[in-house]
Amino acid sequence: MRLGARQKGIAFIILSAFFFAAMNMFVKLSGDLPTFQKVFFRNAIAAVIALIILIKNKSPIRPKSRHTLPFLILRTVCGLLGVICNYYALDRLVLADASILNKMAPFFAVIFSFFLMKERPRLYQWLTIGGAFFGALLVIKPSFGNLSLMPSLIGFLSGMFAGAAYACVRRLGTMGENNSYIVFFFSAASTVVVAPVFLLSYEPMTWLQLTYLLCAGGCAALAQFAVTAAYTCAPAKEISVYDFSQILFASLLGFVVFSELPDMLSVIGYIVIVSMAILNDIVARRIS
Repeated sequence: MRLGARQKGIAFIILSAFFFAAMNMFVKLSGDLPTFQKVFFRNAIAAVIALIILIKNKSPIRPKSRHTLPFLILRTVCGLLGVICNYYALDRLVLADASILNKMAPFFAVIFSFFLMKERPRLYQWLTIGGAFFGALLVIKPSFGNLSLMPSLIGFLSGMFAGAAYACVRRLGTMGENNSYIVFFFSAASTVVVAPVFLLSYEPMTWLQLTYLLCAGGCAALAQFAVTAAYTCAPAKEISVYDFSQILFASLLGFVVFSELPDMLSVIGYIVIVSMAILNDIVARRIS
């Protein structure tokens, strides 16, 4: 059975959620290293992988046209700021709080897609995204009252910048830009930008830490390819709710790797998230 564009978008967004969860797992395993050191490896590995794919496919290593360049630059700026803000928050907040702030990305993806693509979300889509967000709150149980203002604000900005980056990816996809080139441009440009800070703040690593960062970079590359494919296949308003599946994957990896057992609120959160995804799909099918 051939999948339609929307079904492909859903499959890719769920795949990206898994690899982003795996990336966070490897980043956590890498230990206490400078933020820009982690960001550098994340983007450098993705740039190399994207370049290899471009060369293998004999694709041009340049923008499709001058019209896509502004959106490539905007995607890079927003994506890099999102990564830096997220890693900054992860270094200073508990993982649950930083995660929920970053999970504002699907909301902002829908909002920015409206401005960039004129894709107006329907009421049921707002409701299912809001329901999934509520489920995410149950899973990670953020204690906002214990957070300092600045790291919390920066964590919130990470979600906003990530959502803007996803909307730019959607715009680039409709303009016919090559998915691999979108990933390469972002990864290579952001690697060059953070390289000076990385070199100035570099701390020696063990071979195990280096291995974890390389694995994190590989997962980041796969996640970027998947999320780029997702938002070029379907509008953000139709698939962004499935991005919350990352929390399910993160909880599973936390149990397997870190022996973290979910409590009853987390289990209820899982049910809510999955239910919202299924409800979103059922309604979309009936009105299409």
